[in-house]
Formats: sequence, C-alpha cells, structure tokens
Amino acid sequence: MNILGIGSRIKHPELGLGVVTNVTSKHYWVTFIESGLETIDIDSSFEVIDAVDGEVDTVSFYEVEKTLKNLLQRWSDVTQVVAIADKWKGGKLIMEPGTPTQNKEVPIDTFFHKITMVRDRLRVMEQKINSSNLEEAEKIEMQQYITRCYGSLTTFNVLFKSTNDYFVGEKTK
Repeated sequence: MNILGIGSRIKHPELGLGVVTNVTSKHYWVTFIESGLETIDIDSSFEVIDAVDGEVDTVSFYEVEKTLKNLLQRWSDVTQVVAIADKWKGGKLIMEPGTPTQNKEVPIDTFFHKITMVRDRLRVMEQKINSSNLEEAEKIEMQQYITRCYGSLTTFNVLFKSTNDYFVGEKTK
C-alpha cells in the first residue's frame, strides 16, 4: 500500500473533498471542505485526486509551527503571553508606606506584566549561560544565582492563572 503524504488531495464517498494534513501509522487526518477536520483509516475507501509521496509518522504543519514557536521563545527575548489569574484582573496593587505619606497604587495587570518580563528574561539568561563558553563550574554558579532569583519570586506565583507559568527554584534530579 502506498502511503499518502501531507498535502495529498482526496475525495471521500461520504465526506467529500479534502486535503491530508497529518499522517500516522493507522490514520490520515484530513481537512474536508464540508465537514472540517476528520480522522480516517489509512485503508478507508476514497479516491485519490492528487497524491503527494509520504511516509508513516510524518510531522504535521501544526507540529512544525508549535516547535518553531517554542524554539523562538526559548532562544530569543520574545515573551510569551501569560495569563493572569481571573480573580486579579482589573485589580490594583497598593503599597502602603510605614510613614504617614501617600500610598502608591499600581494596576495589578501592569505589575503582573513586569513580573512575567523578569521571569522571561531570567529564562533567556539561563539559556545564554548554558550555551556559553564558560567553564562548567562557572555555569553551575551562575545557574544557582538564577535559581535563587526564581525562589525569591515564588511569592508572585499566586498571580498566574496556570501553574505551568510559576516561578520555580531548583528541581531535584
């Protein structure tokens, strides 16, 4: 049996015209004009309109795009969009001095944005250190400083909607 590749065009008896957008060992993921994305068995009955050579377990365009985004975020100074927990949206941070002077109020969304920028820049610094020509002992020492910075910032984890975005200190191996 000849496996169709991503981009192949088919005509299915019930689902109509479609384009193969992903291939696994048992299924084609096909985006049909009428019914949208459907998964069909490789040995299903359909007419091949335009075949693109392929092989099993090829990578979909979605997976390529996702991987590229992850690489760009990891190795550049581009910050990802991080959601603030719903209960904090529209809130404000009030800093009250110990002496009788005026309080300072900051929109919590602004404060949250600055905290996430610090986190993302620490991550970039971490990657740059790990890929640098520093001696291994120097890399470890610098990494320990960054880990302590993360630890100092864990107080602000309460602001994040997702635990995946939290500041985390050193993880045990």
